[in-house]
Amino acid sequence: MATKAGKPQLLHLVFGGELTSLDKTEFSDLKALDIVGIYPNYAQAYDAWKDAAHRTVDDAHVRYFIVHLHRLLDPEHGSEGAG
Repeated sequence: MATKAGKPQLLHLVFGGELTSLDKTEFSDLKALDIVGIYPNYAQAYDAWKDAAHRTVDDAHVRYFIVHLHRLLDPEHGSEGAG
């Protein structure tokens, strides 16, 4: 699916939270996850991820992630395009 500008819409989810351990990707409290947002491309998602990560830089157990939703929604074509 393309946007009004004709570029493909490659949805990305940015979220994070406190991990149970630094060597695992397991969250301490799923109800406390910070859902930053869903973005139409990787560049905007990266900017949001970077902002969230900088806000929590002093807490080593808090991590933020970018999920490539477009790859989950359309696995056959999900790796096309940037990000």
